Amino acid sequence: MKTKKKILTVIGARPQFIKSAVVSREFTKHDCISEVVVHTGQHYDHNMSDVFFREMDIPEPAYNLGIKSALQGQMTGRMLEGIEAIILEEKPDGVIVYGDTNSTLAAAIAAAKLHVKLIHIEAGLRSFNMYMPEEVNRILTDRISSLLFCPSEIAMRNLKNEGFEKFDCRFVNSGDVMLDASIFYSKKIDDRISVIDKLKLKEFVLCTVHRAENTNDPVKLKDIIFALNTINRDMPVVLPMHPRTKKNVEALSLKIDFTVIEPIGYLDMLKLLKDCSMVMTDSGGLQKEAYFFKKSCICLRNDTEWTELLDSGHLVLTGSDVSKITEAFLNNKKMPSDYSEVFYGDGNASKLIVGEILKM
Repeated sequence: MKTKKKILTVIGARPQFIKSAVVSREFTKHDCISEVVVHTGQHYDHNMSDVFFREMDIPEPAYNLGIKSALQGQMTGRMLEGIEAIILEEKPDGVIVYGDTNSTLAAAIAAAKLHVKLIHIEAGLRSFNMYMPEEVNRILTDRISSLLFCPSEIAMRNLKNEGFEKFDCRFVNSGDVMLDASIFYSKKIDDRISVIDKLKLKEFVLCTVHRAENTNDPVKLKDIIFALNTINRDMPVVLPMHPRTKKNVEALSLKIDFTVIEPIGYLDMLKLLKDCSMVMTDSGGLQKEAYFFKKSCICLRNDTEWTELLDSGHLVLTGSDVSKITEAFLNNKKMPSDYSEVFYGDGNASKLIVGEILKM
């Protein structure tokens, strides 16, 4: 008879490394649970992967599938094959997945087909845009999960609206593990010397662009770069450039007038968030982190899964439209300055999550 629960955690992308760090730390406080970490290799560049494990004290992965980039179906299929073999070998009591990546979906399918309890952290998010691969991944993962942890009340409402109360599962408003991470790791950044210190910038826009819907569309990518070049004349723009974005910018021979830096670790990103004047991004996670650090945010997409930020006025959607982007930049000082509203819990999401898993 098992006296110790074994949990298999599957991660593969930058945001998942961050989320899993705080949950893994909470696991270590309990002798009755052991964790086996699987890295799919979806993010494999040193600055997109290794640095996160080192900086954040994430347990060294017991398995690294080394899948790397490929077509979505090919990538997901390889991951599914590898994760299935690991589940059969490890025989875990549950499989944890985070968010909405191909790694998430592959692990979810493998667990469900092998009748292992699936635990989805960051469940219930909806952009209501089925053209987004992430939307497909998160909907399918939610539907086959046994235990779902929602980061917000709106995420809970989404699951209720979809009939999850009638399904064989439990869903809980845990709050957001990204808030836990921001609180814990922000204590470690005050003495860090960032690229901004070296550039001696007092005000700057922190920007990230990595979504395939933007980077793989030449027109959208050109328009975003043009808008950022324009904004850079009024306020310096600093962009840690994702490898895929860099590849496509170079392929299109796009002229860049703003500051581009290499992808950076989580602590350096928190330092930039703390010091920046505002955020522009197509990242889901960075939209929330901007709110955590009391920064206005322009989302370079036409929709968002973080609708509470949109409804409260702390987030503006522009897509890749040049005029909308530049107008939002000029109007950012009119955005709300009150960040006291609690959307994502109190910073104890990981404690609640582990407590619920122990009851499983």
